[in-house]
Amino acid sequence: MITMNDIVREGNPILEQIATPVEIPINDQERKTLKEMLQYLKNSQDEEISKKHQLRPGVGLAAPQIGLSKRMIAVHFEDLNGKQFSEGLINPKIISHSVEKTFLSNGEGCLSVDREIPGYVPRYAKVTVKALNVHGDPIKWRLRGYAAIVIQHEIDHLNGIMFYDHINKTNPFHIPENAKACDVE
Repeated sequence: MITMNDIVREGNPILEQIATPVEIPINDQERKTLKEMLQYLKNSQDEEISKKHQLRPGVGLAAPQIGLSKRMIAVHFEDLNGKQFSEGLINPKIISHSVEKTFLSNGEGCLSVDREIPGYVPRYAKVTVKALNVHGDPIKWRLRGYAAIVIQHEIDHLNGIMFYDHINKTNPFHIPENAKACDVE
């Protein structure tokens, strides 16, 4: 079981590297790791399990965050329309995106970052993502708003980018052109 002790923290060079593509077909170890990553997210959102194991709640986890430089992410969340996303993704790639931007009005956080970093993180309001799931089946998601933000945050980890790299250095609460807030509770 993955716990917070397995989560790599900011400052670790693996978080600044571009992760290696996963060879297809996915091997059993990678499949097992991806399932464990997804299980961490489910456990972290379960009040009892989370408290027992001192897990910080998360909606996404990228392989570099557990010390593995491979292009794999797991997501487990509900979008603002109540649609559930719970999947391990292999070699995810954004194949198209909107001009319009969005951001979380209360900012972003990260399991690898143990401090609050105030500021808006501009993201594309809509993205289309292609990947393989844990079974090796191709998937294509058209995401908007909160779902698009989550997936971009995780794919950034695969490219050595942290969420705070997007925050305007001189004015952290600057609202970029063509951007609207995406509010979540």
